[in-house]
Parts: sequence; C-alpha cells; structure tokens
Amino acid sequence: MNAVKATYLIHDSKLDLAKKAEGIALGLTIGSWTDLPQLEQEQLKKHKGEVISIEELAQDSRIDDYLGKNVKRGLVTISYPAANFSQDFPAILTTVFGKLSLDGEIKLMDLEFSNEIKSSFPGPSFGIEGIRSKVGVYDRPLLMSIFKGVIGRDLSYLKDQLRQQVLGGVDLVKDDEILFDNPLIPFEERVKSGKAVLKDVFEKTGHRALYAVNLSGKTFELLDKAKRAKELGAEVLLFNVFAYGLDVLQSLVEAKIELPIMAHPAVSGALTPSEFYGIHNPLLLGKLLRYAGADFSLFPSPYGSVAIKREEALGIANELTKDDQFNKTIPVPSAGIHPGLVPLLIRDFGKDSIINAGGGVHGHPDGVIAGGRAFRAAIEAVLEGRTLQEAAKNDDALQKAINLWGTVEVTQ
Repeated sequence: MNAVKATYLIHDSKLDLAKKAEGIALGLTIGSWTDLPQLEQEQLKKHKGEVISIEELAQDSRIDDYLGKNVKRGLVTISYPAANFSQDFPAILTTVFGKLSLDGEIKLMDLEFSNEIKSSFPGPSFGIEGIRSKVGVYDRPLLMSIFKGVIGRDLSYLKDQLRQQVLGGVDLVKDDEILFDNPLIPFEERVKSGKAVLKDVFEKTGHRALYAVNLSGKTFELLDKAKRAKELGAEVLLFNVFAYGLDVLQSLVEAKIELPIMAHPAVSGALTPSEFYGIHNPLLLGKLLRYAGADFSLFPSPYGSVAIKREEALGIANELTKDDQFNKTIPVPSAGIHPGLVPLLIRDFGKDSIINAGGGVHGHPDGVIAGGRAFRAAIEAVLEGRTLQEAAKNDDALQKAINLWGTVEVTQ
C-alpha cells in the first residue's frame, strides 16, 4: 500500500487507546465514517486512515503524578494513504502530526514510508564515503573543531583560528551556527579566505582539511548563495535546517549544488526534548535528515554538556547509517566533547563518525594546536587498543588534556 505509517506514543486520560487511535485516524483524514452513507464510504475508502496496531504499555505512576491524572499509555501505529497528500515533507508532517502536535500528550515516534514515497526524497549526495574521499581518511573517526569567539572579530582573526585548528590535525572546521553574514567577515570572503588557508596548510604539511561555511540569509536567496560558494571554492556548507525546514534542505540538495551539507540541530530542541509530546530524536535528527539529504547530522552526545539519553543518541546514529537505499549520513555527536571522552565516542558511534569539539580544542592549556593533537592522540590510542592514560605517558598534549578534563576508559 502506498502510504505513510506513523507511530505515536499516546497518553490517554480516557483510558481507551482504541477509541483514541480511531479518532486520530479519522480526524486526520476523512473526519468521520460510520455516519456516512454507503456510497460515500465507498468513495472515501481510499482516503481513510487505518489503525494498524496498538501496543499498550505498563502504567507508570511517575507519569501519572507528573500529568496530574491517570493515563493509559500506548504505542499506536496509523497508516495514512498517499492519496491524501503530495509527496513532500510539509504535506506529510502536516497530515500525520499537524494539529495533532497541539494535543500535548502525544509524541511522534517514527514514520515508515512506502517505497514509492521514499523514492521522492534525495538522500545524501555524498554521505560517509563521499566525505571520507574529500579528506582521504578511511580508517578512523574524523575530527572536527568549531570556530569560537569570532563574532565581532575581523577576517584576519578567523583565518588565524582556522590555520591553528588545521595545524592541530583536525579534518574539518565548521563555522559557529550563530555566525551569519556581516561586514567584518562576509560570507564570500570567508569562503575565499578559508580556501586559501587550507591550501597553504596542505602544501606545507600534506594535511588536507575541509571548512564548513554557514549558509544563511533569506530563504529565497539561499540557492544562489550556495552556488556562489561553490564557484568560490567552498567544500562544505553548514546549514541550520530547523530554522528553515526540512523541505528547504531537500530543495538545496535537489538543486545539485554539488556540496556536502552539514545539518545543525539548532531549533530542533523546541520539538524533541519532552517524553510526552513533540518528535522523537531518532526520527527528526536521524531518519528525516537523511531522507532530506543531509551528509552530516550534528546532535547532542549522551555525555556532553547538552546531553540526551544514550539510547536516543544511538537511535539517531542507527537511522543515519543503517542499510537503506540512501547514502549514509555521517553521525556527529556533539557538545561538551573533550579528548577523555574519545573511548566512549568510538565505542558508541564507531569509526564512521565525527568527533566534534569546540572547547575541547580551544580550551587546551597549550593552545589550539595542542588541543587538536590531543584528540588525534586519543583517537590513535583507542584504535590501537591502548588506554588514554597509557598513551599520555608519551604525549604531553594528551596528558595535559586528561589532567584538565579527565578521562573515561572503556573496557571491552
């Protein structure tokens, strides 16, 4: 059947999940059923939502206390016929969760698309293998760092920061998501200067790195701006997807600008944190970003400064990388990452991921170059089966990072 199946976590105070589910299935499709004449039922049958399954969950007194009432909890799956909507994210999300998102006690957990609908999405243009080929690194997690404190600074400051980070051995450097076009460091100048710095470092050291420049501005200007970035030599675009919408990301991908797009999760936190309402993280930051075409997906790690539950972070990574018809999106667990967390990062997210650090690079006691080298030493140690404490005996940069932030060793 050509349809989208939506799975919801429902908290029903009327204690009748079947009735609640049927009300959703009808309310988001044809509105009513039993009161319709037989002829109209036949005419509308192909548009009617269908309850596929209801899985009742155990009662939880903590949830009842929080909501101030007794509720019946359950996972409900409803199928929405493709005849009801155009095959795009705005139409699909409005159909399955538009007015329902206002309920306050229903969370959208997953969407399952028929093959016909899935074929209308592009998926990543480059994916993990395409990103790896750009930097020539295939046997370890990639290392990324972030510009810090560049607002109000000029282009020379940004160029110096970029150079220092790349000399430390990072593979990618991204703009801060709050760095927009401004007279001190205009978008086009950032692209040109970044290209020149990376070229110079490569010629002197042989280390190849990428710079992700923040694509921002009014929606109808984005495509021209992205094309101009490509002309000027940009190699990656950072994009605040949820400030614009998934469909804008998809449109950029389908325009074939031939640049990988790094999806930042800014604003997504307005949709995902609650266990009672909103959208499940693995769906929003995993499956939907991959379908829309993100080559990278940044999301909170389970153990950083803006942490999410470990099972949700792993769920995001699984949606980004499991076998599918699309290229794989590279997972980028982020926030509060320092060298001492590298064993956890590699255990949980594997080699096909990016270790993303801001303060963990810039805050190193010996400066940014040492910060990058400490991460590279930590990655090498973990892949060789050594503890960080052992590796730090012969690596001063790693030792100082451990002294400052500590370490979490992983035993297999």
